[in-house]
Amino acid sequence: MIVLGLTGGIASGKSTVSQMLKEKGFPIIDADMIAREILKIGEVAFNRVIESFGIQILNPEGEIDRKRLREIVFNDNEKLKTLNEITHPEILKRINEKIKIYDTKGYRLCVVDAALLIETGFYKNVDFVLLVYCDRETQLNRLMNRDGLTYEQAIRMINSQMDFEEKKKYADYIIDNSKDLENTKKQLDYIINSILSMEEMNE
Repeated sequence: MIVLGLTGGIASGKSTVSQMLKEKGFPIIDADMIAREILKIGEVAFNRVIESFGIQILNPEGEIDRKRLREIVFNDNEKLKTLNEITHPEILKRINEKIKIYDTKGYRLCVVDAALLIETGFYKNVDFVLLVYCDRETQLNRLMNRDGLTYEQAIRMINSQMDFEEKKKYADYIIDNSKDLENTKKQLDYIINSILSMEEMNE
């Protein structure tokens, strides 16, 4: 089974491409969803995060307030490092478990949808990296419209992520999602057909 790593910057359209792949019948392993699961009450990561950050990050129901936790680590690299050291191994373990399940079910290809695929180093565990990219102006406009941000807030959020040009160095395939959906779909169809054709040649 081929493992395709799907990544992109904020408001680049990664989720749109992920949905297109799902509609093609490929199973999607959503790293963000797993990140939520491992911080649920009773999970190993939940207990370790409370030990490291204290009970002030809990909401009235006793669950981790993800927004509060994000605010704590956003401007503190040491605290972000601590959080990543707790959560990333657990996330990667769950991803690998799901990959094995889909492999045994006989899928030809599964997708690991992860915004931080490159930053966490998990790109080394996939067969191909697919980067969803869009130009800066399109990204800014989408982000401001989607999240109701000011220009300055949107710029700050984009600048806090790894630059697209840097991400491109790790990508095997790149989709330019600056235009309409039909254009994006054509690019995706071509890439998937290429990948599956290579697999057939290697069988």
